[in-house]
Amino acid sequence: MIELLILHELNKKVLTMYGISKEIRLEFSVLTTPSYGTIKPALTRLEKSGFIKTQKTMSNGGRPSTYYSITSNGREELKHLLLLPPLENPIQFLPNARIKLYCADILNNEEQKELFNLLKHKSESILIDTKNMLKMRDTDFYPKMVFDNMICEYKNFISLLEGFANACKN
Repeated sequence: MIELLILHELNKKVLTMYGISKEIRLEFSVLTTPSYGTIKPALTRLEKSGFIKTQKTMSNGGRPSTYYSITSNGREELKHLLLLPPLENPIQFLPNARIKLYCADILNNEEQKELFNLLKHKSESILIDTKNMLKMRDTDFYPKMVFDNMICEYKNFISLLEGFANACKN
């Protein structure tokens, strides 16, 4: 997911590693807050893959600065990352899905519909699994409340996806 976040930020403007970290925190802090220890290796991977390029300059204070920019292959990779099937782990699904939705404006209408359908299908699967778990088990009060909350959360998320899909049609 870190690669998607970095490419999303670099798709808007050229940034230093500090700038990338700052922009990700400004836009995504309620969903994720990656450390420099996560960002730096991801930048190296993206550069080796040809998805970003670097330019080294001297700052006004005489310190070396590295600026990162996205390549045309990087823009394609950004779209590819957005359209990858959702992760199987339900704990990671909603935060990752919300990040993908936030970045969906770089996709064309058909790609957006594909993204919304992928996320909706996975949401419906998790919703069914959660309902089945409640039916199959004699659940105590607190676990039942947690599962009931999950059911509400996934129903709301599915409604959000359907709203986005309808907006694409117009």
